[in-house]
Amino acid sequence: MNEPRVNIPEWTVSELSAALKKTVEDAYGFVRVRGEITGYRGPHSSGHHYFALKDDNAKIDAVIWRGSAMRIRFKPQEGLEVIATGRLTTYPGRSSYQIVIENLEPAGVGALMALLEERKKKLAAEGLFDEARKQLIPFLPAVIGVITSPTGAVIRDILHRLSDRFPRHVLVWPVRVQGDGSAEEVANAIHGFNGLPEGGRIPRPDVIIVARGGGSLEDLWSFNEEIVVRAAAESMIPLISAVGHETDITLIDFASDKRCPTPTAAAECAVPVRSDLLTQIDSLARRQRSSWARGSEARRTELRAAARAFPAADELLAVPRQKLDQLSDRLPRALHANAQIHHKQYLRCASRLSPPLLRGRVQRSRDRLASAGGRLAVAVRANIAAHRQRIVRDRERIVSLSGRSELAINRLIERQFAALDRADKLLAALSYQGVLARGFALVRDPAGPPIRSAAAVIPGKALDIEFSDGRATAVATAAHGIPPRRPIRPRSRKYGSGEGQGSLF
Repeated sequence: MNEPRVNIPEWTVSELSAALKKTVEDAYGFVRVRGEITGYRGPHSSGHHYFALKDDNAKIDAVIWRGSAMRIRFKPQEGLEVIATGRLTTYPGRSSYQIVIENLEPAGVGALMALLEERKKKLAAEGLFDEARKQLIPFLPAVIGVITSPTGAVIRDILHRLSDRFPRHVLVWPVRVQGDGSAEEVANAIHGFNGLPEGGRIPRPDVIIVARGGGSLEDLWSFNEEIVVRAAAESMIPLISAVGHETDITLIDFASDKRCPTPTAAAECAVPVRSDLLTQIDSLARRQRSSWARGSEARRTELRAAARAFPAADELLAVPRQKLDQLSDRLPRALHANAQIHHKQYLRCASRLSPPLLRGRVQRSRDRLASAGGRLAVAVRANIAAHRQRIVRDRERIVSLSGRSELAINRLIERQFAALDRADKLLAALSYQGVLARGFALVRDPAGPPIRSAAAVIPGKALDIEFSDGRATAVATAAHGIPPRRPIRPRSRKYGSGEGQGSLF
């Protein structure tokens, strides 16, 4: 059975609910949820709207406060599929979470929305939106790269906010933030900042801010392009996206390392407040000095208390001194008793070490040594004889093997000579020299190859003729082909002739 963990801090229900509420709100902030309205019964008497959003597998409670409901042109209806934008929070009274909707619009199936959803699913399946691949934003970057339009109010808001909080070196990469070619410019700017070398003439940013003001879905479409999302996901420099207003969501927000609702909020996320840091440092320094002073005073107090409680040197040595005196009195008696005990042991040993006993033991040892010497001599002679017999047998075996090997070598040589003689006879039988010896001649071209047909000989061609006993050079005057032989037909024998038997027919 596991023992209870007593070192876990205790929470009250309210504290735990408040902590969960803060965690959910900080982790999710503004979200866009698509689902079907269910459980809607019209506005409450207070003017608030309560219902739920569901899909095939889940359901989430939703609420629209009266102030937000008055600004929403689209009114909720039971069973309608909508896209809700709001903040995720918890309701401690029922230990549940809910979405506080600030904007509500019907989930149309327009071309842009369908393309956006399809692209979002594709990129999410590739892992570009995973939280595990997101980088931490540096606490105090030395250089901040800003990708935005140089003529808009966004860059002025960012620079003004940075100067108020903590002035930093800012590099601005001017781009178009909407229209044709704007997506390529934003992607190239992200790759350009990442391509700056460390320690180069132009400092490499420690964090990048991609910013743009608010607008319609068509105006912000450049930041939904796949080239921009992939560039943000591949950036080795931490990237903050601040595109549109708080309710505007683009695909670069999912691929960036941190999403801020506005460009001003991006500047606040990039750097801390310098005055707050100085105040915090001063506070920590004061606390450190105060803690060090309190610790030193506590150690002094403990030292004084320990010095008062520690006994004097005479008190510490009183007991050991008394014990030393007692042991010094007992030491002479103990030495005398020890000497007597050793003297008795010596006398017992001396009685067993008399000269007759020693001489008898020496004589027995000599007898055992002589007996062992005789057995050793016999064993040595027997071992020598056995080795001599083994050497004789091995010598006879070597003589026999040498004779057999000599016979085997002679037979092998004879077989090799016989095979060589057969090969020589076969070579002589197959050589064209034997054909020349029977009266034939080999006609060659002066270049070396033999001439095999009369068609290859032209008048005036030099010929090299080889005989069995030498060679001769000739010149061809003409070349004649040999006419084909006629088949020899057997002569018919007349009936009644005197030769042969004749025909039976």
